[in-house]
Amino acid sequence: MKTAAPADTPQVLLAHHLRRLKLPTSQREYDKVAKEAAKEGLDHPRYLLRLAELELIDRERRMVERRIRAAKFPAIKSLDTFDFMALPALNKPMVLELARCEFVVARENIIALGNSGTGKTHIALSLGLAACQRGFSVAFITAASLASQLMALSDQPSIRGIDCREKARRTPPPASAANAGRRAAADRGW
Repeated sequence: MKTAAPADTPQVLLAHHLRRLKLPTSQREYDKVAKEAAKEGLDHPRYLLRLAELELIDRERRMVERRIRAAKFPAIKSLDTFDFMALPALNKPMVLELARCEFVVARENIIALGNSGTGKTHIALSLGLAACQRGFSVAFITAASLASQLMALSDQPSIRGIDCREKARRTPPPASAANAGRRAAADRGW
């Protein structure tokens, strides 16, 4: 005599499969989205499309959060909170252009020079955040910390048998937000 399978077996298996496929948003939202789709009379492909869209949106959000944590920003700042009116000499269009991160794709460096309190770190943090949001890996480091690290490495031509100078020539750098602004920016009023 056969015993009937519990009614919740498909849900248990589906939750297991979605977890194994690493689809946490789909696992969490499939039932709610299914009920909404049924209420609206959506067919299966449209239901799956909504579920896949939710998964993609959430996955991108989590990836941005991971890149931001990996960048080790001392604070999260954006250009939305920067007071451009307080620094009228700062070239706002150039800063907004830098926030598009085309300099990263072009493999250009940016350097911000200026007196204390002129917004260099805020701009660097904002550009780093923009780069993270656009899918780039970022490493934030202050100029003082970078100089200290370089001084420590200058006495060591190799670490664990790896020639640092050779590795540096072969390894493309991540987007760097080390207190940044294009070299030409100094000529444009920064």
